[in-house]
Amino acid sequence: MPPLKPEATAATPGSVSWIDKFFHLSERGTTIRRELLAGATTFLSMAYVLFVVPQVLSEAGMPKESVFVATALASVVGTLIMGLYANYPVAQAPGMGLLAFFAYSVVLGMNIPWPKALGAVFVSGFIFFCLVLFHVREAIIAAIPDSLKYATSAGIGLFIALIGFKSVNLVVINPEAGIPRLGSLHDPNILLALFGLAVTVILLARRVGTAVFYGMVITAITGMLFGLIPTPHHLSDIAGSIPSLQPTLGKLDFSGLWLHPSAFLFVVFTILFVDFFDATGTLLAVGNQAGLLREGRLVGGGRALISDAVAIMAGAWLGTSSTTSYIESSTGVAAGGRTGLTAVTVALLFLLGLFFAPLLHVVTPAVTAPALITVGILMARNLLRIRWEEVDEAVPAFLTVALMPLTYSIANGIAFGVMAYPLMKVVRGKRKDVHPFLWGLAGVFLLYFLVLSQ
Repeated sequence: MPPLKPEATAATPGSVSWIDKFFHLSERGTTIRRELLAGATTFLSMAYVLFVVPQVLSEAGMPKESVFVATALASVVGTLIMGLYANYPVAQAPGMGLLAFFAYSVVLGMNIPWPKALGAVFVSGFIFFCLVLFHVREAIIAAIPDSLKYATSAGIGLFIALIGFKSVNLVVINPEAGIPRLGSLHDPNILLALFGLAVTVILLARRVGTAVFYGMVITAITGMLFGLIPTPHHLSDIAGSIPSLQPTLGKLDFSGLWLHPSAFLFVVFTILFVDFFDATGTLLAVGNQAGLLREGRLVGGGRALISDAVAIMAGAWLGTSSTTSYIESSTGVAAGGRTGLTAVTVALLFLLGLFFAPLLHVVTPAVTAPALITVGILMARNLLRIRWEEVDEAVPAFLTVALMPLTYSIANGIAFGVMAYPLMKVVRGKRKDVHPFLWGLAGVFLLYFLVLSQ
């Protein structure tokens, strides 16, 4: 997309020259007013993370109010670094896919205590930082086939949607047979969630960039009107003092690295795998939209990826799941955002959001479920990009997508997809299409399942 023409209402050069020079506003064809508007648009499109992340991580045993503060601060830190260091109009926050992996696969599925899981997140961020710093990123991206990248994103989408369905009992698992079934449609909370989903997807269909956020607001208000959600009666029920961060701050536990190295490294690599391609894909998409992609390369892309890696480590230290670049940043770019001033605006709004912790009591699973399901729908679009007509591409992709929700584990889906890919290529006589790195990765996963996971 070509740079927008500067507005005639821009402030005088003397009053904003330092801002203009720092963020290269004139060079990128934008203004302070346009950047502020873009930042507000991006924030509204992703503000739901402030309430969805604490809700999900509380199910993993983490203190809800502390996670709220950690999530807001991690978003502030990551987005500020992205804006001030990389000068990108990209916001950061704990990613939905890795949030699901952290809570349901690692803590609840593998029975790893959340402090050790936070340690794994930090280590993955450090490795990510080193890979970018020493320019290994390009080699790894080339080693992983596109079909597995798309399948991973789509599979995570289905997994997130399943979490949304289960959170309000729209889908329930028979404890004896282990078979999922439809919940009771007479349950008022299920009906509220379905209403919220309908509102959200209608807004989405009408191309409302803030559909997920407004869907949550409308669902919460409707729930209050019908007595399904507690109604705030005082200002203190809406805004108040910032909760303590102490229960999660610096609670990283790295002991899993030497006590249970196979499981710990398995978690580290899965986080790294998902975040690495999620961050790269998001930055490429938003960067191209903002006119920052030149001859196939992102202008200052290395700085943007370093910002992402540092944000992961900062978020883990604060006490939340893996932080990443958000595709919702594209809504701000569509509103005219072209520089890091957009990101700085988002960061300041997340900082302001710290004072709205009392609203956590209003945001029930019936309110967050539509958001999770909608995110799943958006991520599942990647299924269209897989070459299903080629069996050697289709089989690994299908295993990746199917096993994530069916085994309730993102890691299992990735592992079986990676192991199946080289095998299918050998069967089809395309051994040369498999990168040596992928062979090694498949061997590591196979060793884990046959020996180390016992």
